[in-house]
Amino acid sequence: MNPHALKKAGLGLLHRVAETGRTPLTLLVDGQPVQALAGDTVLTAILQHQAALRHNEFSGQPRAGFCLMGACQDCWVRTAQGQRLRACSTLVSPGLSVLTQAEESPL
Repeated sequence: MNPHALKKAGLGLLHRVAETGRTPLTLLVDGQPVQALAGDTVLTAILQHQAALRHNEFSGQPRAGFCLMGACQDCWVRTAQGQRLRACSTLVSPGLSVLTQAEESPL
């Protein structure tokens, strides 16, 4: 199933199979509540609920992170206040609100 079909079906790319006893947390992703567990990265939390982290600002193609260790620049998201953060190396915290789409660039 392609990433667009997964998102429409409400299926995440990742599925938790262990460590289910950690403290539950809620973060906002593009204004929508997303459940995570303490110790999850933002990337893990998002990909458990949808098939892509974001869409490439140049091609529009779905992206799900690349290197998963903070080196490739592929998992940048923004906080609601506009601060950029790497989804693959930032832990979820209570009340965190992130935006996955790139800001519109001026012409």
